[in-house]
Amino acid sequence: MTATHLGLIAGLALGLAAAFGGFGAFVIVALLGALGLLAGRYLDGQLDLSSLSGAGASGVGRERVRR
Repeated sequence: MTATHLGLIAGLALGLAAAFGGFGAFVIVALLGALGLLAGRYLDGQLDLSSLSGAGASGVGRERVRR
């Protein structure tokens, strides 16, 4: 079982524990499950968040060393 699977299970379990019953609970469980999935994918290295920081592919914020 990968960290992605564990993150998804943890998010769903927290969602069920936090809110039980009705459509509102369904939405909360879905959101927490998605957050758990994203956290697991990040820990597995399958999710690259460097593009959100602005220092991704453009190279902004990186020092260039010339030798």
